[in-house]
Amino acid sequence: MRLASRLLAGSLIVVTALVAAIVLIAGSRLHARLLEEKTDELSRAARVVAAHWSPGIDADSLAHTDGAALGYRVTLIDSAGNVVGDAEFSPDARRRLENHATRPEIIAARASGIGSALRQSASAGDEELYVAVRHPLGFTRVSITTARLESVVNGAQRDVLASGLVALGGALILALFFARSISQPVVELRDVARAIAGGDLSRRPALSAPGEIGDLATALQRMTEQLATRVAALQEDDLLMIALIESLEEGVLALDDRGTVVRINERGRALLNVQTPLPIAPEHLPREHAVRAAIADALAGEATAPQEMTLFDRTVTVSARPLPTAGAVVTILDLTMLRRLETIRRDFVANVSHELKTPLTVVSGYAETLLDEGIPTEQRRKFVKTIRDNAMRMQRIVDELLDLSRIESGGWRPKLATVDVTGVVSDVFMALQPSANGKGLTLVSDISPDAVRLTADHTAFRQVITNLVENAVRYTKEGSITLQTRRGDGGVWVDVRDTGVGIAAEHLPRIFERFYRVDAGRSREQGGTGLGLAIVRHLMEAHGGRVEAASTLGKGTTISAFFPSGKPA
Repeated sequence: MRLASRLLAGSLIVVTALVAAIVLIAGSRLHARLLEEKTDELSRAARVVAAHWSPGIDADSLAHTDGAALGYRVTLIDSAGNVVGDAEFSPDARRRLENHATRPEIIAARASGIGSALRQSASAGDEELYVAVRHPLGFTRVSITTARLESVVNGAQRDVLASGLVALGGALILALFFARSISQPVVELRDVARAIAGGDLSRRPALSAPGEIGDLATALQRMTEQLATRVAALQEDDLLMIALIESLEEGVLALDDRGTVVRINERGRALLNVQTPLPIAPEHLPREHAVRAAIADALAGEATAPQEMTLFDRTVTVSARPLPTAGAVVTILDLTMLRRLETIRRDFVANVSHELKTPLTVVSGYAETLLDEGIPTEQRRKFVKTIRDNAMRMQRIVDELLDLSRIESGGWRPKLATVDVTGVVSDVFMALQPSANGKGLTLVSDISPDAVRLTADHTAFRQVITNLVENAVRYTKEGSITLQTRRGDGGVWVDVRDTGVGIAAEHLPRIFERFYRVDAGRSREQGGTGLGLAIVRHLMEAHGGRVEAASTLGKGTTISAFFPSGKPA
């Protein structure tokens, strides 16, 4: 039931109850008042009749005469209680009346001089009010039927009821107006409160009412403004927290007291291989024992130290801490790259040591041999040449390591210019032609008309072409080496294709690493340092380009370098 209906129904019940109460109370009070006044009036009339009754006067005639004059029933009773005169009965009927000595009003009048009683009349058969006054000759009694009193009371009650109904109609109209004036602002405040509870903090009460309703509207408006401000602050804090968590390189998980994940960043999803939407049940987490144990310890209130483990082929450390309220926070740090770099560093140190150890051993050994003065001159000259060749090899290794370090550290930046591919290729082929001729190889240049020029650092481009062609000559026993250019993908591709022994598929991803050799013994025999392709890769990355390798074992290898047309990335 709506507020207006409740107010209207309540007003109707109250007013109806008031009208009924007024009618009943007024009727009862009026009846009592009339009874009191009629009792006084009848007592005076009884005294008047008593004044007229004297010895020698016919009592029956006096009763009829005074009864007609007063308008009441007059009864004269002797001291023995016999009716000697009655205004409503004939002498014959009067003689049949009962003795009145035991009537309540007669008993009271005999005791105190006057008595009254409201009772059912034995002779008339209706309810009457009797008042008796003691007289020397007996008693004078005057009575009136209460039907006359009831008619007066009923008339008064009808008048009061009519007035009450009129008042009820007016009250209902006022109550309806009042209910609407109260319910409409309350309904509006209710709608605004529901909208605010639903998350619409832009709603405001539009009314301006006096009194408590207006105060309530003002308080609701202020509360909404404060709530909007606090919600906005919480949202900003939440967004900032999400941004901070998402920017971490660590995976971060927040769990409640039952182990359910209630928050996780994208890094954590990637490391745990979990794509289930929040909340994430514990059974959806990896079943790695160390992960489950760390979570269990943290939920039990004990922080765990970082534990290194292998998770989905990645090396990670997992640590967990309990939260002060409930639940826990788990952090996962990916160490895969760090461990890979450590492995590369160890391999690099080992490779450098190995690459330098051989020529140093040769130089040291031949130098000690040269200390013997009995060595023939021709043999001595051969030993010196070997020492010089190995020293030059060590010098090349050191120089290339320095070049590689300078490129990687950013100390070198390409000076971009338009490079004539044909001229550089001709110079490189001319420098390497003796080595190619010595192995019976043919150097072929296939320069595309739309790729005659490209954007690159001139010196770096020459070094890239030299390293690629030199590698091809070194590892090709027969056939040809072809250098081809083609335009595509917003730049120029330079392909160096040989007909050598080729490279197995498992070695292709690693041939651009420092000192990586498919066949270490044969590579050293050919005089390579193991750094050429690594330098090529870093030079191409400095240009914003890339280098790729494709090979078929026993048929040859193609190394492709891409030079973009724009500025380096």
